[in-house]
Amino acid sequence: MIDVRDLLARAVLSGLFVALAIRIGQDFLRTGRVTGLLLLVSESLVVILTVVRRRAPHVDRRWLVRLVTAFSVAGPPLVEPSVAAAAGSGVLPAFLSACGLLVIVAGKLSLGRSFGLLPANRGVVCAGMYRLVRHPIYAGYIVTHAGFLLGHWGAWNALVLVLSDSALLVRAVYEERELERDPAYANYCVRVRWRAVPGVF
Repeated sequence: MIDVRDLLARAVLSGLFVALAIRIGQDFLRTGRVTGLLLLVSESLVVILTVVRRRAPHVDRRWLVRLVTAFSVAGPPLVEPSVAAAAGSGVLPAFLSACGLLVIVAGKLSLGRSFGLLPANRGVVCAGMYRLVRHPIYAGYIVTHAGFLLGHWGAWNALVLVLSDSALLVRAVYEERELERDPAYANYCVRVRWRAVPGVF
């Protein structure tokens, strides 16, 4: 049976990604800055893994959870790469973006078909980047977004990324409430203490 909600979610996600790709591509052609391209690579994996993810027996579809998830996903495509380059643009933003991207890619590859947007148990993953923190992808996003913001400074970009990254951290809490029903995840939490930022969260 076709899940219309799932197809709609995938279509919306793909549309947001295309809009982001167009804006970042135009900015790269105009300025040659690679920070946007690095962000684009990390977002492309979201689309790919959403298409191939495995089905979950239960998904948390409460409206508040949907709202938080939607903003954490929709926030980054709303940034403006055309904002004038900040004084710190150059090597440091590209370095931070690249480091964050490596963490994101490694985290997504570790998660594989267990990847999903709304909180659900698609299989507990404890290997790869998940041996370090429980939400390495979110940690990578925070670093990548910091690099992007340094290279594309503006009040709008700062507001969007701070709010979307805050939504990511709230999303992590919702995901863990769903996963904690599984004893394997409860045991994993004992072994890996921190969610995304060791010593902080």
